[in-house]
Amino acid sequence: MNRRDFLTGSGFAVSAFTTPVTRWLVTPADEAAGLTGGRKQVGRADLEELRDAADEARRWDSKYGGGNWKANSVTACLQERAAPLLLGSFTDAVGRDLFSVTSELSRLAGWTAFDVGQHDVAQRHFIQALRLSRAGGDVELGCYVLTTMAMQSLLRGFGSEAVDMAQGAFERAKGRAAPRVLAFTKLIEARAHARERDARAASHALAASEDLLGRADATGGPEPAWIDFYHHARLSADAAEVFRDLKNPKAALAWNQRAAAMPSGVFTRSVGMRLAIVGTAHLQARDLDHGLDLGNRSVDILSRVRSSRAKDYVREFNAALAPWRHEPAVREFVHRTRTELGIVA
Repeated sequence: MNRRDFLTGSGFAVSAFTTPVTRWLVTPADEAAGLTGGRKQVGRADLEELRDAADEARRWDSKYGGGNWKANSVTACLQERAAPLLLGSFTDAVGRDLFSVTSELSRLAGWTAFDVGQHDVAQRHFIQALRLSRAGGDVELGCYVLTTMAMQSLLRGFGSEAVDMAQGAFERAKGRAAPRVLAFTKLIEARAHARERDARAASHALAASEDLLGRADATGGPEPAWIDFYHHARLSADAAEVFRDLKNPKAALAWNQRAAAMPSGVFTRSVGMRLAIVGTAHLQARDLDHGLDLGNRSVDILSRVRSSRAKDYVREFNAALAPWRHEPAVREFVHRTRTELGIVA
């Protein structure tokens, strides 16, 4: 195992992505998906049940985090419902849809595992999702899965590898995926460049994402349902994170002004993380009072969410408090994150 992979802990090895990603980039779609000889004839009603399960898991994940029981039920759905169907009989058309929706379920299972810090489990699900998207001939979904894999890689400390994956996903799906799907790929590329402290490349990728979003809104063409979350407000919120990582608080706060408010009762985790990000930007601008106010509001919200990923944003906020570590209000806040969120460092 590569030494850098080993040192990240949690069982994540970025090198494990190399072979499946290369195979998808070379051949992103299988030629046929039909199967005969299975005991069960798979039909459209079976597919609708799986789609409903994916939609419900996505809603619960946004509201309560990947550690809630409902979001975790997607793994049971994969094992008990989707896997047996893959051994059934189905036409080529039904088979392609079956592989695609199972790929989305596997991506969701990986996402919930990623959110609670089970990075090795998440990685296995993402690899499986990429292969299933290929079996279904779903290049758009494969692009989205590979972009999610890039996000996991950048948040585990492998920014340059994340850039490669995001760029590969974009180039392979260009001309075959909807503009909004490609726009999200460019967003994650921008975030990876920011983690690598490459301001010019990050700004270029961010601008490309914004242009693609504008094209998506202007054309109004068909889009997969799973990308409906990505719009200009989300881009603005993530751009604030990009410039926070680049230590440019002025730009981060300017982008945050463009990001529309999200209801905390629906996007609980996202709202809590965004407060921590913007609070960190205020600390970078040497505004302790405003930063602490946002930090406390972040803890208010994230205490209701089971997400180790969200806690990482609070840890980054705490690290930015270092210049004021002897201030009573700062020590009180750090104590609060320890007792309410279990953050020890």
